[in-house]
Amino acid sequence: MKKLQLYTLLFFVGLVVSGIYPKEYFTWFLEVLPAVIGLAILAFTFKRFQFSNFTYFFILIHCYILFLGGHYTYAEVPPFEWIKETFHQTRNNYDKVGHFAQGFVPAMIVRELFIRKNVISNKSFFNFIIVAVCLAISAAYEWLEWGVSLSTGEGGDAFLGTQGYVWDTQSDMLYATIGAICMLIFFSKKHDKAIQEQFQTQ
Repeated sequence: MKKLQLYTLLFFVGLVVSGIYPKEYFTWFLEVLPAVIGLAILAFTFKRFQFSNFTYFFILIHCYILFLGGHYTYAEVPPFEWIKETFHQTRNNYDKVGHFAQGFVPAMIVRELFIRKNVISNKSFFNFIIVAVCLAISAAYEWLEWGVSLSTGEGGDAFLGTQGYVWDTQSDMLYATIGAICMLIFFSKKHDKAIQEQFQTQ
């Protein structure tokens, strides 16, 4: 419980700091809103289902990725401006970090739900369905970005963050898919161990 209290404190610290003189307040609001909604959902469902601290930690990291992108806008995050100039890239690619996390973290969340609720009886389809769910989440987010951009005009351009790249939407979904696959390949065993250690008495 102490870890969760620390994670909650760090969440609000990051949220508040990110909201101090951001590049654009409207864009900041749009970018951090998913994190705030996510926290509300986790708090509302906490008594019925508590995730492992391992999963909560990565959720917090994802929130900080959103906070940073909201503060600077995804097209102007300073370290990735340096990478852009150093490696002669045509755009600031911080948004790809965000979309990688958009696949990685939901994969961990869905995986834990599937394991502990015994959702998938046929394990042959286990990883495939997790990746498919993450891709669906990514596609839905792209629809959201599209809708916001259409409804707000130039105000939503920074939120959309295409930076003139015609394949931005498709590459965003690709990075989310890669993130989900990487989570399953490299973190499944650690995830299993964390779940077992924390909930073995339940």
